[in-house]
Amino acid sequence: MDCYFMIDTYIDQEKGRGQYDDYIRKVKPIVESFGGEYFVRTEKVVPLHPKRNPQRVIIIRFPSRQALDACFSSEAYQNIMHERTDSVDARAIIVE
Repeated sequence: MDCYFMIDTYIDQEKGRGQYDDYIRKVKPIVESFGGEYFVRTEKVVPLHPKRNPQRVIIIRFPSRQALDACFSSEAYQNIMHERTDSVDARAIIVE
């Protein structure tokens, strides 16, 4: 069963993007190697609620929850994850 990984990304204007741009470049081939397909990767976001105002939104479809879990627990992903966590506030949900 398909599984969707949906991320809101909040960029601190004072802190800037840090290593986030490098992370964006590196993460795509990792995600795709586990069958992940990007549906949305954009900074063109129109908030409809004042408490939800992300600067970037990502939606990825995986063929299964197992593939999603394998991707984000993989050594390749673990090696770059700090570039995201050190740079931006990313809030994710999984929808099966």
